[in-house]
Amino acid sequence: MTDELESSQQNNEVVDYGDIGVDDDEGSDGVIVPELQGNLSKWTNYIHGWQTRFIVLKDGTLSYYKSEQDSGFGCRGSISLYKADIKAHEFDECRFDVSVNDCLVWYLRANHPEEKQRWVDVLKSYKAESGYGSENSLKRHGSAISLISNTQSTASAGSFSKRGVRGLKEKLAEIETFKDILLQQVDTLQKYFDDCADNVKNLQNKGRISNDKVDDITFDPAEQAIDFKGEAITFKATSEGVIATLQHCVDLMVQREDAWRKRWEKEMEKRRKLQEFCRSLKEQVTLNGGISGRPRVVIHGGPDYEEGPHSALCDEEFYDAMETGLDKIDEENEIKDRLKQKSVVIPTTPTTPAIKHRLWPEINRITLEQLHYARLGVGAGSWQLFAEDGDMRMYRREEEANGLVVDPLKACHVVKGVTGHEVCKIFFSPEYRSGWEATLEDMTVIENISKDTLVFLQTHKRIWPASQRDALFWSHMRKVPDAQDLWIACNHSTEHADYPPNAGKCVRVYLTVCLVCQTLIDPPKQNELIKREDITCKITYCSVVNPGGWAPASVLRAVYKREYPKFLKRFTNFCIDQCKDKPIVF
Repeated sequence: MTDELESSQQNNEVVDYGDIGVDDDEGSDGVIVPELQGNLSKWTNYIHGWQTRFIVLKDGTLSYYKSEQDSGFGCRGSISLYKADIKAHEFDECRFDVSVNDCLVWYLRANHPEEKQRWVDVLKSYKAESGYGSENSLKRHGSAISLISNTQSTASAGSFSKRGVRGLKEKLAEIETFKDILLQQVDTLQKYFDDCADNVKNLQNKGRISNDKVDDITFDPAEQAIDFKGEAITFKATSEGVIATLQHCVDLMVQREDAWRKRWEKEMEKRRKLQEFCRSLKEQVTLNGGISGRPRVVIHGGPDYEEGPHSALCDEEFYDAMETGLDKIDEENEIKDRLKQKSVVIPTTPTTPAIKHRLWPEINRITLEQLHYARLGVGAGSWQLFAEDGDMRMYRREEEANGLVVDPLKACHVVKGVTGHEVCKIFFSPEYRSGWEATLEDMTVIENISKDTLVFLQTHKRIWPASQRDALFWSHMRKVPDAQDLWIACNHSTEHADYPPNAGKCVRVYLTVCLVCQTLIDPPKQNELIKREDITCKITYCSVVNPGGWAPASVLRAVYKREYPKFLKRFTNFCIDQCKDKPIVF
């Protein structure tokens, strides 16, 4: 599997021998098979190079995780040591490679040569003592009872997926061992009958047995008899073992045949798509004047090539790459001093009233629509709860437009110590935006319609391999009349002649976002002094975002599921920090 483009961890401790375990079984030579885990550097690609990963050896399988803290969320890749080749690097004394048939290779690197050697020795010894390609695993069962239980465990092993660590070679070795056991039984029986024949022959030579009569026979076969019942049990168990192992071999071959068939079908599908793509390019070149004509079709190796539907990255690589970028942005935001906000230049407010502006009908209509949707409950519609943390609940619906994921989102949250007016003001005001919007790279207020209505152009940080995004939208804030201390801030994409979409390196994002906040005072007070601990703000956040460019649907949904809860918590915590030492604004 291809690793991830994830952010690097700094701890390169390789082996934690406090976690070394011991198998319940030992090899025929009494060698204990160890299991270990620790941090190693793993090569990802030429962009991100070596990244620290948490490596675990368990049950014959080598797995890796992004970090030890993430080991409970499932591994990012695994290799069965029964099929793997472990090889130390010829020149790099800290590096070793684990490969399977040259089609799957992990390049791993320890911090010190001694640590690398420990890993190599343990992996090689684990493979050697596991019984793969040898008879150790069956020859340790000496009695018929052990053989029967071993046969039963083999027969009940289940499907190939449950016994992935056992390969076809190992099963063939088991059949070889069963053959040896059967041959030993035949030899035992043959020796017994040979002894009987020899004894009779000796008696005939002494004249004690004639052709017609046997006189005074002193030979008693019972004295040299073997345990026929035990041999029969062993023979039966061995035969069952052969049958079960042959069935397992058939299953393995069927699984391998299915795997190769799927790979062949996938390759044929790739070939078909490539042929169609080449055919379409040829037609475009012909329509544009042939080889010597102008203009020619130009294929850019830029952002669209990396992000588009013909990208060479699979969904897993795409998600890993985006996760890396998001992690780096989080690290930058932790270091950044939030008190030093970037100064924002706001154009002078025009003398024309906002109600006469060309965008005002749309602003008023969209704001009232979003207010209506925000006040509706989640009972109507197929909303799915996808995140829950304390008082925060986040819901979404799976929707696509022109093949792009535009899942509507609705979040409900309750925070203490701030008013609805303060929260909406921070969400609307450009001077606060760089403090809570983690992916923001640049922001410009291109039009000041009124003190509560602005037009923004925002550029967001690029998260490789996705293209860089920008957004052009108006933002409006108002107090809702005929409601108890209810405020709304609404953002909606718009157009501007001086800033056309997708004209430069950025892909334009289209969005509709609203934040509805209501202030509650508990216990209710009128003329008494209200403190911040008496204030609770009920927040409803709704958004529909069209990414504007292609990205795998599974990747976008995974990113949304991870990032939206983080965004809402980051934003509300920022509001609390900004307001805690200031006078209350209702």
